[in-house]
Amino acid sequence: MRKFIFSIVCLLFWGIGTSLKAQQIDSMMSVYAEGFPKEKIHIHFDRPVYNTGDTLFYKVYLLAANEPSMLSKNLYVEWYDTTGTLIKQTVAPLFQSTARGSFEIPAKYSGGFLHVKAFTRWMLNDDPAYLFQKNIPINGGNVVLGRMPSPTRVDIFPESGSLVEGVNSRVAFKAINQIGLPVKIKGVLIDAQKKVLDSLKVQHDGMGLFVLKPLPGQQYQLNWTDEYGRTGTTPIKDIKKEGVVLTVRTNNEKAFLQFERSEPASANFKQMNLLVHMNQSLLYKVGLKMSERNYQRAEIPIDELPTGIVQFTLFTADWIPVAERIVFINNHTHDFNAKINPIVTNLGKRALNKFDIFVSDTTMTNMSVAVIDANANTNDPHSIFSNFLLASEIKGYVHNPSYYFQSDADSIMNRLDLVMMTNGWRKINWEKLKEGIGPQLKYMPETEYMSLKGSVFGIKPVMVKDQQLNFVLAAKDSSKTLQFAAIDANGNFEQPGIFFYDTVKVYYGFNNNSKLSGATQVKIENGLLRKENGAKVGLGAIPPVWGGIDSMAIARMNFYLTEQEKLRKLMASASLSEVVVKTRTKSKLEILDETYSSGLFSGMNGYSFDLTDGTVAALDIFTFLQGRVAGLQVTGTGPSASLTWRGGMPDIYLNELRSDIPMVANIPIADIAYLKVFRPPFFGTGAGGGSGAIVIYTKKGGTSKGSQNVKGLESTLLSGYSTFKEFYNPIYDKTTVAFEPDTRNTLYWNPYIITNKKSPRYPIEFYNNDVSTKLKIVLEGFNASGKMTRVERILE
Repeated sequence: MRKFIFSIVCLLFWGIGTSLKAQQIDSMMSVYAEGFPKEKIHIHFDRPVYNTGDTLFYKVYLLAANEPSMLSKNLYVEWYDTTGTLIKQTVAPLFQSTARGSFEIPAKYSGGFLHVKAFTRWMLNDDPAYLFQKNIPINGGNVVLGRMPSPTRVDIFPESGSLVEGVNSRVAFKAINQIGLPVKIKGVLIDAQKKVLDSLKVQHDGMGLFVLKPLPGQQYQLNWTDEYGRTGTTPIKDIKKEGVVLTVRTNNEKAFLQFERSEPASANFKQMNLLVHMNQSLLYKVGLKMSERNYQRAEIPIDELPTGIVQFTLFTADWIPVAERIVFINNHTHDFNAKINPIVTNLGKRALNKFDIFVSDTTMTNMSVAVIDANANTNDPHSIFSNFLLASEIKGYVHNPSYYFQSDADSIMNRLDLVMMTNGWRKINWEKLKEGIGPQLKYMPETEYMSLKGSVFGIKPVMVKDQQLNFVLAAKDSSKTLQFAAIDANGNFEQPGIFFYDTVKVYYGFNNNSKLSGATQVKIENGLLRKENGAKVGLGAIPPVWGGIDSMAIARMNFYLTEQEKLRKLMASASLSEVVVKTRTKSKLEILDETYSSGLFSGMNGYSFDLTDGTVAALDIFTFLQGRVAGLQVTGTGPSASLTWRGGMPDIYLNELRSDIPMVANIPIADIAYLKVFRPPFFGTGAGGGSGAIVIYTKKGGTSKGSQNVKGLESTLLSGYSTFKEFYNPIYDKTTVAFEPDTRNTLYWNPYIITNKKSPRYPIEFYNNDVSTKLKIVLEGFNASGKMTRVERILE
């Protein structure tokens, strides 16, 4: 950001280049910006409202310094009920600064919402107010009738922080009820003699402005009436006898600043300092000479600034902050253009629909898309823009934040400025900067995935120093991997880079020293943060969310819920003689998949090839793949073969272990039983995955998984990353037999839509359910430069 050089107009300067404190603050801001970049989270949920018993799908995006964050490898999501009790913690690996997951809402869940909190370990160094938090509405089938809202409160916010006697100041106000939702009011500003000085008018969501010039010894208050006819008063307190007021207004090109100090004033207010900064980086600093006059103006160009919040902080001569103002700048440096192009739209029962996503930008993008019933889901009050650019930067609840990114209309920008004036911002501890105190970090970033770490107990550490522990990790599918870790002088060990989902059984022993195994105890952990179910947390100031959902959407959600309940009750109450099960014989490919694949490699969610009959005529596996997988380009043969898919090389796996082209190129086709090709991306094992994956299974003698036991070794159970559910995308064709009704609320969900220069278009197909007549497509994501997109499209 230091490339921006500003010119200051109509401003008197005095030299601050030699100020020791100024230099200290400048250098320390650089330390914070470079050494403590702030990570920010956005979560794209497949829809804004859920029923009990639904599965919630989501995609997480992580930025730092306005670019995809390379700091963290692990993402934590905590799910709380309405009492603040932890239901579940999930942990996911981050790939390309993103993660995906799912959460199954209990069928008997009685709360009106779920409270979701997401963070990385690195983010725990910051104020908890900046962690991702959201309340998700949960419809339990009963529409709760509206009650009289809780009492109204009106708060006031002088523009630059304080009211000063004898100085005009714009004052913002915000009317909310006790749970934080906005309330409409009307009223007046009066003095102690009940003289009306200004009127109160709500401009948007309980917010408005009035002007006040406090006089010495005078008292002021707001008299107001809310939309429910209730009256109240708000006294205006903490008026300073000495100080300065900073006023900021903007247009598309400039910020217009006005400084006015009290008269008389001490020497500290006659020579002042202004810092203009953004994302902890100093943009400009200047001295103000106000000894001869108490009023100054300035203009600062803002047309080349990146989109986001700019802070103007005013200091006295001895660098005490006395006024601060934040302004939102939107030069559209934050977004890229993505298009949704319908190809086939058919909203008949179980009809096929087709559309594609096109990105003209050549930078690689990473996006997610959902297709939902438009009648059951109103607009989500949050978006990727509002979470990254607004909610993660300021304190306090912002009602319907996505509204402020709908357009550049002056009316919306003026209302966004009210948000800037009525919410707290990321304040810098200037005292620490002046004293040269750097970031106090309790948590370091998790730059690696899980690890095998722990300690050896029972004997003196010196006896196990330089010893090596051997580990065998046995998964539920009986696959095994070997790991090794050296023990240090304190009896501790750590082997980073471990990757697995669910749980594994860990067998361990000392290398070539079996006597130590019987004489010691070994504590093994995975290095991740863990919080037990049932833990309590404060839910903060985020209000319940049902108020913004219309009755038609609730009725539609109740229809879906009723159909689901009917099916559950039918299956629970019916006897075996009453149930007629219609099914079909499993195909040979499905049997092969169950026999050979496991974990994230399982499921019929890619291309599958049966090679067991031995009739395939091909030189090698890559020759066989030529022309059989759309988009996969194969050139050459054998060890010199080259593979390209969506601008990159797909990952190669042999029997679900990472491999490469030379290793698998010479495997005879006759020795291969089963072949799977996963479309890009395949983020499943901690490898790259951005260009898909090819998994080769060699023939084996039987289907028995065998025993997991490893003789002569102690064992323990170790948990890994949380498992997640794959979205079910049914395929209906002429041979499909309709069994139960299809009342899916989410018609399609894909958490990984990848485009780049070579593959700018991503095709999508999905089938409608039995009842939807109006659908909404929602696309969100970012690119490799940190630019974002959100696109909505209605199909009807």
